[in-house]
Amino acid sequence: MGGIIEVANKVFKPLIDLGAPPMMLVVLTIIALFMRVKLSKALEGGIKLAIALTAMGAIIGILTNAFAPALQAFVKSTGIQLSITDVGWAPLATITWGSVYTLYFLLILIIINIIMLVTNKTDTLDVDIFNVWHPAIVGLITMYYSNNNLVLATALVALIGVMKFINADLMKPTFNDLLNMPSSNPTTTTHLNFMLNPIIMVFDKIFDKVFPFIDKYDFDAATLNKKIGFWGSKFAIGVYLGVFVGLLGRQPAKEIFTLAFTGGMCLELFSSVGSWFIAAVEPLSQGITNFMSKKLKGRTFNIGIDWPFIAARAEMWAAANILAPIMLVMALVLPGNKILPLGGIIAIGLTPALLVVTRGKIIRMIIVGTLMLPVFLWSGTAIAPFVTNTAKAVGAFPKGLASSTMITHSTLEGPVEKFIAIIVGRAGAGAMRDILMALGVIVVYILLFVWYRAQMKKRNEEYASNN
Repeated sequence: MGGIIEVANKVFKPLIDLGAPPMMLVVLTIIALFMRVKLSKALEGGIKLAIALTAMGAIIGILTNAFAPALQAFVKSTGIQLSITDVGWAPLATITWGSVYTLYFLLILIIINIIMLVTNKTDTLDVDIFNVWHPAIVGLITMYYSNNNLVLATALVALIGVMKFINADLMKPTFNDLLNMPSSNPTTTTHLNFMLNPIIMVFDKIFDKVFPFIDKYDFDAATLNKKIGFWGSKFAIGVYLGVFVGLLGRQPAKEIFTLAFTGGMCLELFSSVGSWFIAAVEPLSQGITNFMSKKLKGRTFNIGIDWPFIAARAEMWAAANILAPIMLVMALVLPGNKILPLGGIIAIGLTPALLVVTRGKIIRMIIVGTLMLPVFLWSGTAIAPFVTNTAKAVGAFPKGLASSTMITHSTLEGPVEKFIAIIVGRAGAGAMRDILMALGVIVVYILLFVWYRAQMKKRNEEYASNN
């Protein structure tokens, strides 16, 4: 194992050290060149993707940082005691990439992806290298609770990786439908947030059977905008959220206006930037089409990139903004929760999966999202000891916080997988009760995914019959 870890670090560390946008510029450009795309076009696509990633991160940062002071003021004025600080995703990514094992997990997932491609078990080539930190942190949590059992951690990461690649194929027709993409466009994603799809689909099927009438009152942002003008537009929804958060935090009028305009700006920009991701892979898309027709007898391949290419759908952000105050209120009263949602107040670890499973039915997204929020808060609370101790060990503990403060991320992607990692890690100690619990959880996790896969196949057959 030590040799594999050393090789992984030597091969990938220089690329990882560049950061996500430049790294994806290099990766996408190289793959496009391999597919015989002209250098100028390959470079154009890579640069567009890097710009889109940079823009999306900047917008999310603006929105989160703008709302945080008002939310902190609200908690202070109410006297609520929530001891764990929500620092958002960036510090956790830093912690994860600070481990030598993360690049090892990257190598394992690349090998699995190649084997599955060669054996026709997936059609998705995963190029979203940066976000390997999401399954990697699952492996690190397993090691933390199992006294560094790398075999257990590797097995769990490998299992999740296999499911992620299969899920990327399953979701592709839905992405085409939601974004009006031609089937020739290879864009999909292997992001861990979509591993919530099976659980969300259980709720979605309950709506189909028990509450189908709710869909009569559903709407999408475009339809609402046509009916009531700008009141239902993306920027108006952002303004509403800003005003609400400002009033909640008892902010002065000037600050409330600032929050309102910031919210409106961010929602409008989310839609624009989302379309950049699709444009970025167009040169690669044509290159893949040409390559497959010549070399692989027309077999189609998908390219797994980061999730924000679906950010053009306003329903995702409308749901996120409605869920934000719901999560805040829930955090104050939820038994077992110790997190004040700040860095993760915009629940982007949840809403993309809601969008895909419900196909943009906003009422379902909000109701199911509300039911799912406790899972995130409990998961974030559960992993706080690991996050805090690891951050201190690698020198990534945020400056300005008291050393006694615990940190976490309230809406970190893969909350279910974090719980599984803790359970599997504890089983590594050898206690029969823990082993049986871990085996039971893994079996349920796999069976639920198998059921979800069958449901998605039925959906995809309907798409195919309608084309």
